[in-house]
Amino acid sequence: MIQQLIQVQKQIVPDLLDTLRHRYDILHYVRLMQPIGRRTLATSLGLTERILRREVDFLKDQGLLTVATQGISLTESGRNVLRDLHEVMGEILGISQVARVLEQKLGVRQVVIVPGDSDETFWVQRDIGRAAVTQLKARLAPDNNIIAVTGGTTMASVAAMMSPDKKERPMHFVPARGGLGETLELQANTVCSRMADRAHADYHLLHIPDEVSQKTFERMVEEPSIKNVLEMIRAARIVVHGIGEAETMAKRRHATPEHLRMIERHEAVAEAFGYYFNAEGEIVHRVKTVGIQLEELDDMDTVIAVAGGKSKAQAIAAYAKHRPNIILVTDEGAATELLNRY
Repeated sequence: MIQQLIQVQKQIVPDLLDTLRHRYDILHYVRLMQPIGRRTLATSLGLTERILRREVDFLKDQGLLTVATQGISLTESGRNVLRDLHEVMGEILGISQVARVLEQKLGVRQVVIVPGDSDETFWVQRDIGRAAVTQLKARLAPDNNIIAVTGGTTMASVAAMMSPDKKERPMHFVPARGGLGETLELQANTVCSRMADRAHADYHLLHIPDEVSQKTFERMVEEPSIKNVLEMIRAARIVVHGIGEAETMAKRRHATPEHLRMIERHEAVAEAFGYYFNAEGEIVHRVKTVGIQLEELDDMDTVIAVAGGKSKAQAIAAYAKHRPNIILVTDEGAATELLNRY
């Protein structure tokens, strides 16, 4: 029914849909970046300041935006309207149909797509984070919600968009793995603590490197504090993780030239949890890591994989072949590339 209405509106009142898209974009961007100044908002959305001023004034009069010295922000009514608009705009932009097609094509549990391409527009990654948080909250149980999270730039965006649960269901965050030895802000421990802080929830950290020798691993996991966290990680109901490009992740791990050559020789294109996959979804290399192992995902109630940008399409396709039970949260750039190439 909604598709029929959209087609009629496109023919009879096409300007109405253009206006709706402009106002949706404004509300959407303000939600992600608030508080934000008029000039920055106009530049980011490609609108003249005159047009933006007119639209902001209208949305303010409707009680959807507030304009203060520090910038423009969304009101509670604005958040409610925007939430209702997401589904409608998904149909108007054709994103909802693309998601349904991709679910069949990739064979995954669910696909959630946000507008834009995070390779081209930085704030799209924040929108992916928002969508991932929405999926996470939709699957919270009344109690016993242990949530394991990985690190990385996309997961840092998920943490930035986290917020308290309105139903006050308890959440407890744990890192899905040890540290990669990379930038502190991108490590699983940091993402875990930031998500918990923004959710007003509890957390435990895993103070152990991601890669250690077998002898060191056996000694460290007997430490009571580490043993307790590892048990909590394996008891997680929900896992939220990124999908990496193989070469990029190998370099982040400071892989030796020999390992890099091996990954290239086996044509690895994707990485997750220390496992490297080729284009067929086959595991071609594995780095022993501390934390969740790939086979343990089968015991988790919900696995949310988060990755966006046209450049991630091949990695997403490869990983999805191996893990069909995932909920994939991605963007329009990656989704379009997946439809065109795979």
